Amino acid sequence: MRISRLLLFALLILAIPATSLAQFGVSITIAPPALPVYTQPMVPADGYLWTPGYWSSGDEGYFWVPGTWVQPPSAGLLWTPGYWAWGGNAFAWNEGYWGQSVGFYGGVNYGFGYGGSGYGGGYWNNGAFNYNTSVNNVNTTNIHNVYNKTVINNTTANYVSYNGGTGGTTARPTAAEETASHERHTPATAMQSQQVKAASTNRALLASENDGRPAIAATAKPGEFSGKDVVAAKEAGAPYKAPAPENKAAENKAAESKAPENKAAENKAAESKATENRAAQNKAAESKATENRAAENKAAESKATENRAAENKAAESKATEDKASENKSEENRAAATRANENKAAARPKEASPSAESKKPTAARAEPAPKPAAHREPAPKPTTVAHAQPAPKPTAARAEPAPKPAAHAQPAPKPAAHAQPAPKPATEKAPGKGESRE
Repeated sequence: MRISRLLLFALLILAIPATSLAQFGVSITIAPPALPVYTQPMVPADGYLWTPGYWSSGDEGYFWVPGTWVQPPSAGLLWTPGYWAWGGNAFAWNEGYWGQSVGFYGGVNYGFGYGGSGYGGGYWNNGAFNYNTSVNNVNTTNIHNVYNKTVINNTTANYVSYNGGTGGTTARPTAAEETASHERHTPATAMQSQQVKAASTNRALLASENDGRPAIAATAKPGEFSGKDVVAAKEAGAPYKAPAPENKAAENKAAESKAPENKAAENKAAESKATENRAAQNKAAESKATENRAAENKAAESKATENRAAENKAAESKATEDKASENKSEENRAAATRANENKAAARPKEASPSAESKKPTAARAEPAPKPAAHREPAPKPTTVAHAQPAPKPTAARAEPAPKPAAHAQPAPKPAAHAQPAPKPATEKAPGKGESRE
């Protein structure tokens, strides 16, 4: 099924004119209905250009996209309508576009200046659009840049909506249209896309519902499907032919086949997107985890460095304090030693306790003074008296010895009193005539 579909698209590409290749779009096997007959709503304001209505295709078949007035992307641009073209086995839609000139649009007579080739509805002049009142509904009281020129259609007056195949137009691009196809193009505006979207959700615009005669054939502005400016179709462009049962069955089968393919493609895209999202989330999570780990490691290293620095500082401080304490103790010991030495040097020299302990503590009695050599003769006593003994010399009390050092052996006790000096002999008084020698 997929291979046959690819072959079908290849044939379509070969059959479609070269000017249409860049516009290639969707394709179906059932021809679109004829263009409905309707009138054009009045232009809402100066500068709006007409874009004709056309049949588009959706899941439920063809639906009508109402014609409307739109503002071009910029001044000087003209609209080339899209068109359906038969490619040999299917119809393909060629998208419209904005450009400096109007290109090939399949020879389809959309009306209102689009007679099948070129555009006769107006032209740009110094940034202002001039409307041809012969094909455009213009209020000349409000819009003055107008003119009137009869437009001659180059095609047979009919309402066929496609090029090629059975019953389609047989037009081919002119040299001017070929040139226009190679110019710079601008796609449909957002307002035009809004018009298509609104039409695709309105069941009253389905060809199967309105038989080729839509209730909303044209609007004054894109997306405005209600109000006084909405125009209904007067009649269908041709009797509507519903798809034959076999064609309907084929169309339904194609739609059913397309739905699973689209569903599968959507599911695949969703799975791919989910996988990408999961991969992105996992990558982001890994990156976040790596960043967190790096931050934690950095914080841990910083903390460890701070702790080591604090420990080193504390150790240095402790060592400095210990050193200061040791130095102070050493200084104190040295100072005490020097003080003791100075005190010892200042003290008078004393006898050694061991030597002093051997000497008696009592001082020796001084010897009695010797009698004078020549004394005056004493008076002669009447009786021989004994001379009075010399007074006993007072024994000098010996100075106490200094206390011996601890545990020194006690010195021997000195004698209590010194021995008295021997009494002198009593001298005999010299006799008469004797001299004292």
